[in-house]
Amino acid sequence: MHKHQKPNPDNRADNVDKLQEIAANTSENIRETEERIMRSDHQGEQQNLKKKNEHRKESLEAVRNEIHDEVNHQQSQQ
Repeated sequence: MHKHQKPNPDNRADNVDKLQEIAANTSENIRETEERIMRSDHQGEQQNLKKKNEHRKESLEAVRNEIHDEVNHQQSQQ
């Protein structure tokens, strides 16, 4: 960073909105993948899709926890 540049302040005002959008998109991906699993006749593809959804569910839980933490942070700043 150059001498005269200042770092951007940490603007957390819209973090909850962004995290909620990520959670909604991930939930939608899980639902769509479950539909694909039901339509698939290929066992290998089903296993692959189930594995992807397990990872998505773990990510979704982490995002939900982050939303909770962010809401608590925002409330403590008021």
